[in-house]
Amino acid sequence: MRAAGFIKNSFLDFPGLIASVVFVPGCNMDCWYCHNRALWDEKREIDLDDIDAFLLKRRGFIDGVVISGGEPTLQEGLEEYILHIKDMGYRVKLDTNGLRPDVVENVLPLLDYIALDIKAPPGEISRVVSFDVDEELIWQTARLIMGKAIDYEFRTTMIPTLSVEDITRIAQHVRGAKKYALQQYRKTDTVAVSPKPHSAGAIEAAAQAAGEYVKEVLVRGS
Repeated sequence: MRAAGFIKNSFLDFPGLIASVVFVPGCNMDCWYCHNRALWDEKREIDLDDIDAFLLKRRGFIDGVVISGGEPTLQEGLEEYILHIKDMGYRVKLDTNGLRPDVVENVLPLLDYIALDIKAPPGEISRVVSFDVDEELIWQTARLIMGKAIDYEFRTTMIPTLSVEDITRIAQHVRGAKKYALQQYRKTDTVAVSPKPHSAGAIEAAAQAAGEYVKEVLVRGS
């Protein structure tokens, strides 16, 4: 596996734990609001041995490791890397966009937590990610997670083009899910004119609507 970025200490990325975050290069989506676009550069690389040295030294202070991106399921050696991190005594969380359910299914028994980004309601995901994707793969991943994950969340960044009705449709499509997180959109430099974020009230309204269909709704960043 390859790494393109590393955060030593995070209190936000692994619910309930202090974690380090390993970012991988490359992605099979192109979301216009992505804040990690610089990590897509396949030539950008951090030595995994340096990350190992830090993690070995910080055992007892760091609880878990998040593998994020980019899109980790594109990485060769992902399963081996997860096992490597667990052998060091860490819990592991994976962030994914869900386009490779076969990979997710393979590594799911190894994970302590998985987060699936659901970009938009059924039929609208390609519009958000800027090119056609087979979104049934994403819903397949969602079903796998709901059935087999130790712990998980689905999450949606509430970009300005999404409405309360859109969030409701997502929640209906993952009815009964354990946890659904709504994240506030942050303006980005990747587009010439960055749209205005939703108000906190609008996000709370979306959370309330989603709560009719999922067990727990979290709001982050509003």
